[in-house]
Amino acid sequence: MSYSTADSFRPVTLDDVRGAQKMLSGVARVTAMEGSRHLSQMVGAPVHLKCENLQRTGSFKLRGAYVRIAGLLPEERAAGVVAASAGNHAQGVALASALLGVRSTVFMPKGAPLPKVSATREYGAEVRLHGQVVDETLAAAQEYAAETGAVFIHPFDHPDIIAGQGTVGLEILEQCPEARTILVGIGGGGLAAGIAVAVKSLRPDVRVVGVQAAGAAAYPPSLAAGRPVSVENPATMADGIKVGRPGDVPFGIVGELVDEVRTVSEDELSAALLLCLERAKLVVEPAGASPVAALLSAPGAFEGPVVAVLSGGNVDPVLMERVLRHGMAAQGRYLAVRLRLTDRPGALATLLGALSVVDANVLDVSHVRTDPRLGLTEAEVELHLETKGPAHCAEVGQALREAGYTVIG
Repeated sequence: MSYSTADSFRPVTLDDVRGAQKMLSGVARVTAMEGSRHLSQMVGAPVHLKCENLQRTGSFKLRGAYVRIAGLLPEERAAGVVAASAGNHAQGVALASALLGVRSTVFMPKGAPLPKVSATREYGAEVRLHGQVVDETLAAAQEYAAETGAVFIHPFDHPDIIAGQGTVGLEILEQCPEARTILVGIGGGGLAAGIAVAVKSLRPDVRVVGVQAAGAAAYPPSLAAGRPVSVENPATMADGIKVGRPGDVPFGIVGELVDEVRTVSEDELSAALLLCLERAKLVVEPAGASPVAALLSAPGAFEGPVVAVLSGGNVDPVLMERVLRHGMAAQGRYLAVRLRLTDRPGALATLLGALSVVDANVLDVSHVRTDPRLGLTEAEVELHLETKGPAHCAEVGQALREAGYTVIG
């Protein structure tokens, strides 16, 4: 299902992107470009991080939202705008509307993280919680637009949105003119399409690579079919690129100008988020870390200098904790083991002593004595351990076996 209007199908040009850049002067930040020694050593070429996670509202979305709303006719502004989003687009529309003096209503799923809901309200939007998934929220927003005459601001399927996002590409070429590869996450495709228009118009030799989460990868089958197709029940922690169908407008641009679309796993996304936090000291949401995940999955696949676009940093603290643990587990730095032992005084202390010998840091212990599955003299222990990598995990397992313990999970 497409949410585009007839106006949406006009082409997006370099002049459009340059016009958007002038419009955004003093509104959107020219975000930093930071080098990464760790990733550069891994790739064997310079790697730079384009920090849109440090943009106002915490993501690139302000750029496109502001350009789209600024381009409305006076009577359209008077009617107000409406949007649907679980987070980043919501905040971008809210702030852009406030800056332009336009009334905004934003529909968000009932399960949207509280920090994102609060931030959207603080930027000045009226927030309405509706539906459990974004598709339901989107339908409610469109119904509201039809009833009230408010202008629906699509998150990616409009030329003005794409032109605004394309200003990221102009900044990349200004900050890193020697770039040979640009990696950018893809959900609906607005950011990738905008960057591709800007970059390919000025530097057709630069390779633009899109990155999707494997559980929500609608672009590969769509590009193969030659038209946007839907992925049923997209599932990924990277909610910023969790889009089940490419937008009609960005799809045409991505198909023409983006050189390749890759997919990354949830483990790779977790590891990338952890790397950004530990090595670059940057808080990045899973969608924003997807280009780094692509570098981790195939470090030798990209010609340098490489620019990875960190598209956003709005991550719920609860999700952050879960993702960091997942990332540590994927790197062999977090180990959960379950085993049974004889229930007698000192048995748990003996077990912990065996772990201390191999320098495994115990984070949490669950000790169960009464359970129908256990024998009269048995106890079950679940341990969460901080480890130093896959080799250390194997060493811990070997130490437990040599001490006479049987790991059951």
